[in-house]
Amino acid sequence: MNELFSTLSDGTPVHRWTLERAGVRVRVLSYGGILQSVEVPDRDGHTADVVLGFAGLDGYLSHPEPYLGALVGRYANRIAGSRFTLDGRTYTVTPNEGANSLHGGERGFDKRVWEVTPVEHGVRLSRTSPDGEEGFPGRLEVSATYTLDAAGALRIAYEAVTDAPTVFNPTNHTYWNLGGAGSGDAAGHELRLAASRYTPVDADLIPEGDPADVTGTRFDFRRARKAGPGYDHNFVLDKGVTRAAAEVAELHDAASGRVLTVATTEPGLQLYTAGHLSAGPFTAGAGIALETQHFPDSPNRPDFPSTVLRPGEAFRSETVYGFSAR
Repeated sequence: MNELFSTLSDGTPVHRWTLERAGVRVRVLSYGGILQSVEVPDRDGHTADVVLGFAGLDGYLSHPEPYLGALVGRYANRIAGSRFTLDGRTYTVTPNEGANSLHGGERGFDKRVWEVTPVEHGVRLSRTSPDGEEGFPGRLEVSATYTLDAAGALRIAYEAVTDAPTVFNPTNHTYWNLGGAGSGDAAGHELRLAASRYTPVDADLIPEGDPADVTGTRFDFRRARKAGPGYDHNFVLDKGVTRAAAEVAELHDAASGRVLTVATTEPGLQLYTAGHLSAGPFTAGAGIALETQHFPDSPNRPDFPSTVLRPGEAFRSETVYGFSAR
């Protein structure tokens, strides 16, 4: 179902699409590709919205920095010093977190209106990111397709091509609270991650040194335990880059019984427990972001999996969010 959701100050309409299948209802906005709501049942069959979002567009316009539910790009996470060198040429991108560039710059994918086309059991969002947008090289044709499968799992499939060498690293920035949005702190959710290493960071959350072993540290989620506060870190997934999405994470709320599983083709997952969240009714710890992506600052780290995309290549990535209760 497609409906007019709101209108921007310049008159641009913003539409909302509702997807429903197997007891799961999802709402997606054309503004920012925002995943506005995901309604799923608990162990007793009671349905609640399990993502943080606003009822109206004004909420997103007034509180852009948390990136609630948004598509993030061109480059998810951070680029140190807002610059990188590609094929011998140095590019400067827009700084928006001190000296660094975060989530694509001042006006990234999250603040753009996407063209939306219905597909079977979902919608395809697409746009052209022009050469030089936020300082990134190349004209990028990009799409993100949201679909619900027969089991009610939400699939987000990313595709892109470019006419010049560039870097590309998209993600979705949904905050999950399996007790229901606004139900309180999500730090008590139990989290499991298939990651034996993580990337240590400096004070600006830029990776430093080599990935570190999680054994004996607070970063070891190989066995499920409470997420707790204080995380904004990239985890190196044991599976690496894969052609098909493989399960890498499980989040469980014991009170409601709801379970979220995350499968992805990506090599990394940024765990953010929303320690700095302040957006309308949502305060620190109100949700947990599980951002599947390549590693932060990869354009400046040749030892990390590459985020370079070249003409003639096709970028493809998929992340699948599964829902159940126990």
